[in-house]
Amino acid sequence: MYCDGCGTQLAAGQRFCGSCGKPVGMAAVPTSTGGRVSRHIQLVAILWLAASALHLIGGAVLFLLGNTLFVHFVRGDVFPFQNFLQGLMSTLGVWLFLKAIAGFAAGWGLLQREPWARTLTLVLGFLELLHVPFGTALGIYTIWVLLSPQAEQEYRQLARAA
Repeated sequence: MYCDGCGTQLAAGQRFCGSCGKPVGMAAVPTSTGGRVSRHIQLVAILWLAASALHLIGGAVLFLLGNTLFVHFVRGDVFPFQNFLQGLMSTLGVWLFLKAIAGFAAGWGLLQREPWARTLTLVLGFLELLHVPFGTALGIYTIWVLLSPQAEQEYRQLARAA
């Protein structure tokens, strides 16, 4: 008989391998590292922080362009939709800014295992589905991790433990 860990020949009745110390005749059983939420929560939080940083940059660019380009560069008589585009870009910039703040809060809350963070992140995840292609991927991943049947109970346990 040979050890299935290192291949050393074993004597009859030997309970442990003398070379590697592995128990003889026992298969390795993988240990559980927790549920899906505990395995993926940190990655979801980091992805939300990164996406929020990009939203913050995009919102700032839209707001600045809307309030500089369409105010000073184009006159109303040459470009009749100046006021509409200025308002649209400013509104989208503010929306992205607010979404970035909520995303930062969700990412920080998930890292700190705050009880309210799961709900906020799920709401943002559903909104992010409309932001093709990366937002859609982040939204699907967020929903997959945080909306499984046991996710609420597991997240509550993580929040209590933290």
